[in-house]
Amino acid sequence: MDNFDKRKMLDVLIDPGVSIILAELEDGEKDSDHLTKKLQISENEIKDRLAYPIEHGFVIVKQNEQNVTFGVDTDKLNKIMESDENFDGVVDGLTELDQFLN
Repeated sequence: MDNFDKRKMLDVLIDPGVSIILAELEDGEKDSDHLTKKLQISENEIKDRLAYPIEHGFVIVKQNEQNVTFGVDTDKLNKIMESDENFDGVVDGLTELDQFLN
């Protein structure tokens, strides 16, 4: 894995403001229009919240002249989550958050 603070990455990934975006991306890439309408936050706010995961390749941003698309590197996300000794707590927290949001 590339050089990043594992604890900081885990903290960012489970932050409610970030995990709500990641939940939208769990079944594939989404364009910024979809995310901004669904989450009621600006594209810049999405980029700000995802800055650390984007910087280290956990979230992939593709931009063309018409739109911006966000996606996740599921392999990287799975590796960091599986390697964390607190993985069960993280999964429980994300599951609880997902149930709350739905």
